[in-house]
Amino acid sequence: MRMFLDILLIITSLLLVLLVLLHRAKGGGLSSLFGGGVQSSLSGSTVVEKNLDRVTIFTGMVWVIAILGIGLEIKFS
Repeated sequence: MRMFLDILLIITSLLLVLLVLLHRAKGGGLSSLFGGGVQSSLSGSTVVEKNLDRVTIFTGMVWVIAILGIGLEIKFS
């Protein structure tokens, strides 16, 4: 069980990094230095962005559950 949770944690961690990097920048932070400050004419959220948000939130929840599972397994074994 511990091996499964460790592998799940690694996969979800890498997937979260990838998903966060795929999001469009909404602020004027560091992304504006690298060309991310260009605003498009469509300011509303598209279906792709909403689905990306949902997948990111789901992956984050799986990541948290994997961390809690590893913590509980360490505590009780």
